[in-house]
Amino acid sequence: MITFDPERRLFHLRNESVSLVLCLRPDEEGTLELLMAYLGAPLHDPAACLHLINQGEGASFDSLRQALPYACPTEGRGDYRPALVCAVDQQGQRCTELFYEGHHIETGKPRLDGLPASYVEKTEEAETLEIILRDGLTGLTARLRYTLFAALPVIAASILYENGGKNPLTLTCAGSACVTLPGRYDLMHLHGAWAKERSVERLSPAVLTRCLSSSRGASGHEHNPFAVLAAPDADEFSGECVGAALMYSGDFQISADENAYGSTRLTLGLNPRTFCWRLGPGKSFQSPEALIAYSDAGLNAMSQALHSLIRKHVCRGYWRDRERPILINNWEATYFDFNHEKILQIARSAAETGIELFALDDGWFGKRNTDNCSLGDWVVNREKLPGGLSALAKAINDLGLKFGLWFEPEMVSPDSDLYRAHPDWCLHAEGRRRTTARNQLILDMSRKDVQDYVIEAVSGVLRSAPIAYVKWDMNRNFKEAGSALLTDGRQGEIGHRYMLGLYRVLEEITAAFPQVLFESCSGGGGRFDAGMLYYMPQTWTSDDTDAVERLRIQYGTSLCYPTSAMGAHVSAVPNHQAGRVTSMRTRGDVALGGNFGYELDLSAQTPEDMEEIRRQVKQVKALRRTTQQGTFTRLQSPFENNIAAWQFADENRVILCAYRVLNHPNAGPAFIRLKNVPEGVYTAPDGSNLSANDLMRAGVALSFPHGDFASRVMVFEKQTQNG
Repeated sequence: MITFDPERRLFHLRNESVSLVLCLRPDEEGTLELLMAYLGAPLHDPAACLHLINQGEGASFDSLRQALPYACPTEGRGDYRPALVCAVDQQGQRCTELFYEGHHIETGKPRLDGLPASYVEKTEEAETLEIILRDGLTGLTARLRYTLFAALPVIAASILYENGGKNPLTLTCAGSACVTLPGRYDLMHLHGAWAKERSVERLSPAVLTRCLSSSRGASGHEHNPFAVLAAPDADEFSGECVGAALMYSGDFQISADENAYGSTRLTLGLNPRTFCWRLGPGKSFQSPEALIAYSDAGLNAMSQALHSLIRKHVCRGYWRDRERPILINNWEATYFDFNHEKILQIARSAAETGIELFALDDGWFGKRNTDNCSLGDWVVNREKLPGGLSALAKAINDLGLKFGLWFEPEMVSPDSDLYRAHPDWCLHAEGRRRTTARNQLILDMSRKDVQDYVIEAVSGVLRSAPIAYVKWDMNRNFKEAGSALLTDGRQGEIGHRYMLGLYRVLEEITAAFPQVLFESCSGGGGRFDAGMLYYMPQTWTSDDTDAVERLRIQYGTSLCYPTSAMGAHVSAVPNHQAGRVTSMRTRGDVALGGNFGYELDLSAQTPEDMEEIRRQVKQVKALRRTTQQGTFTRLQSPFENNIAAWQFADENRVILCAYRVLNHPNAGPAFIRLKNVPEGVYTAPDGSNLSANDLMRAGVALSFPHGDFASRVMVFEKQTQNG
């Protein structure tokens, strides 16, 4: 429910789990500024929090702006913390003043033009407040939109910027949301690099500004567009925390700032280092959406709110609620060295185990026998596949498997027919060299002719054969980023225009092929964000498929993203990234924590491993409704413990997954307490009956197989009333 109290000038967004209070405060000249007074557990009277905005009471006026919790902080007004908005006028002045002009409240949630955004299927699932702020001198208007979801402690926030003046403006900072909390908070974020994405780091409070960002043209491997403000005493199961994720797949910046007056500000938006936008009179600019989740019951509750939101209000379409198929990908089995018969050899072995989908990876098109040519030429390589994709897909379908395909549509090889015909279609800076990475350049997705080409090229392939799955890859990031079509000083718009073009391409292709399961990838997990999940309901979590490394990667990813979004495969050993040898059982038990698949040559496995694979496939089919759509809970962190553990729960069962990295001599069993088990009586693997209370208080004892890198999966089936 959203209300406005005109006498006290208070906006109150409230449901059973969260309150957000915004207030209008007159400045020294009587104009009304918008402040964020409170974000936390539900309040009965929103005025009860007004004392929290006076953190700088008694300070000189010069420093008062440093203490006020502005909802839309601007550049040049004496608030020296990171701004959300900066609009430069024709004289180069950077001062922006935004004062209250009006508001309205509506049921439901409006769409964002050209951008991915959370959504509702029924208007009663959410309510939206729009507050209009205006700069009287330049005519810049900021429409701040806050959507409160009825059943979740989550608020979606974004800003629509409009130039209502007579002269052009240049936006150098166009943020999405600002959250200010009274007191000191730890900053938690997910960082890493290729093959070691989304490690969890927790930084103690400090009176300074910390920035998380990407300037790669993609959300990136180094920092995920997600951060948490956690109370110093908050842990997985207690304490206050606020998680904020930006629904954007390009350059971003999240800044966390603690001021001298004891409050902490978090701002989210586009990266001002690589962004500027010419906003002409009468034109508008829509910022990406930020998803803000509150919990007073620890990090798990915050994560579960975001998981629910992403599963039901971000992911869309045919595959949103369906069980995802078990697939096998040929990449690590063959790399580029395959032909029709080799692929069928692997597919026959896959069919015998019960695997449901075969995904043909790189090398099927153009003259693609190495990675130095043919990207952009999406025509079948008839030397490898004489009958084309249609013959291969039919042969695989006849084995009882569906057929999938790898693409990298955003890229072009200098050695390609496409590049020779259109050398200006790649991103490039005029007069400078065109630096390749992985022997490829990036197509200029800001151009409509390039977008149209990609849409038609990919669609033509998807129409040519019964293709049920697409892995959409992006294997390099921006250098010399520019466009031949952006003139008059607008090259600073290229990063965002690229993303708008990509989003248009994804919207058109996924809408035209609604029953195809799309999975995004970017050098592994280099573009794992809620923006991509709006178009493709799962993402390849990391190119690192080592089971031990994946414990940390998947655990960290779960801080924001649901397991239904994570691609998780069993690969060959010694592992191709880490060189580690783990058992087939452990590799399967770790991959159970995501969308399950294989990335190895089944025709080369031992009889013992093939028997284990058959067991795994049968187990995944029995449990995947719970692992993909149930409630996920982190129990023990692999960043802090030798034994990591997590659980899944739904109305039918609870699944405990535990993993011991290193063995120690004379070690006893591990004791693990389950959490938040739904009420009922459960049958344990040994046949005993345990209540939910027993599982949570007494826990279970786990004995692991001998040796390093061991795992245990225990399934507790809930008894029916007649059971």
